[in-house]
Amino acid sequence: MKTVYFQAIPFDKDQVTLALESGIDAVITSPEHADAVRALAKVEVLTPGALTRVALGSKADEQAAARALAEGARVVLAHGWEIIPVENLLAQGSGLGCEVASLDEARLAAGILERGVDFVVLLPEAAKDMKAVVADLKLSQGTLALEPATVTAVRPAGLGHRVCVDTMSMLRTGQGMLVGNSSAFTFLVHAETESNPYVAARPFRINAGAVHAYAVMPGDRTRYLEELASGDEVLIVGADGGTSLATVGRVKVEVRPMLHVTARTDSGREGAVFLQNAETIRVVREDGCPVSVVALAEGQRILVRTDEAGRHFGMRIAEDIKEG
Repeated sequence: MKTVYFQAIPFDKDQVTLALESGIDAVITSPEHADAVRALAKVEVLTPGALTRVALGSKADEQAAARALAEGARVVLAHGWEIIPVENLLAQGSGLGCEVASLDEARLAAGILERGVDFVVLLPEAAKDMKAVVADLKLSQGTLALEPATVTAVRPAGLGHRVCVDTMSMLRTGQGMLVGNSSAFTFLVHAETESNPYVAARPFRINAGAVHAYAVMPGDRTRYLEELASGDEVLIVGADGGTSLATVGRVKVEVRPMLHVTARTDSGREGAVFLQNAETIRVVREDGCPVSVVALAEGQRILVRTDEAGRHFGMRIAEDIKEG
């Protein structure tokens, strides 16, 4: 996730309001307009002197930027930067940013060397792309490889504590969280986006599974569902593998009847998950459509993610481990 600044020079209240509503991290403006920005929202306000701006016209300019980075300055490369000098500066350490004037330029800066700059500064001419840039750089978490698996059993499993994750986002059909008994085999558990005659849709909610289950989180980490709390960021995954972030607004842990769902991939990998036994809880079929666990049956094909086992406090480790 990248930091996104908006450069409100010259000052334009409409553009600043759009930037704040889009979710930028800070506004850069002249000192005489700083209070006007602070009056609009609680946001960091920077003046141009807070960043070391370098226009790359020669090798000497690149060297000056490298020295500033080494001294701990936040360095922003003026619009017109080229990829090779940015690559060279990224090797010097953290604190590098680029001015960008479009969504394409923002994506380019964020992806150089598969790491990207630490922040981008949106110029006023990028205002039309503001929302798209923030969504792409701050919410998108790349793409995960999902694969089909065949359901091998769906069995009642008695009562258990299950976790409802209520996010602050409105999710769409095809989206949910990756949850499973093992970090090496997780199921795409669908958000409650679908209506039925008995219960209204709750598109902000993922009824994710039993308290002990692993959930795939941002930054290649996992968490136990029981650990999630209000204010945490969770990883939302779509049927196409696309990912984004959502903030947890509330977590509800309640005793409910559970089902034990097991599945096997075409390569022979096996996994399981415990989900509440209710019509509103769904996983995702191979075609990307949600299917209720009540209608789920042996032989059906659903989407899962397989990975290497081995986590310690949610972080990937190299260890011989088996989870079931």
